[in-house]
Amino acid sequence: MILMLLEWGLAAMLVGGGIFALIGSWGLLRLPDPMQRLHAPTKATTVGVGAALVASGLGLTLTDGVISLQEALVAVFLFVTAPLSALWLARVHLWQRVPKDSLPPPVSGDWAVFHGADAADPAGRTGDKPPR
Repeated sequence: MILMLLEWGLAAMLVGGGIFALIGSWGLLRLPDPMQRLHAPTKATTVGVGAALVASGLGLTLTDGVISLQEALVAVFLFVTAPLSALWLARVHLWQRVPKDSLPPPVSGDWAVFHGADAADPAGRTGDKPPR
């Protein structure tokens, strides 16, 4: 009885992860702004694939009694690379000659890395071109 409940829980995690991945893919295709399109797949990847990895690791532990390091390593790699790639893609978007008015408004204050085309950053680069 308990094993059946655990299997149902793992199946629910797999379905939930698939739903998150599907919503993220849909958001990547349908959202109008590049910054919004960037947000959808990174969250969906982290939650959706993370849930599938947890379900896979727990399923292997329950059936064979073995702790799998492959799922843990993939999850660590995923949780590190998805936010960092989103951060750098957003910075490139902000450093391009994109009018500040066309960007979605920040939650509070101003964009932390966007100084405009006239300002120089602390490293001495101007906002005219992306850093090389």
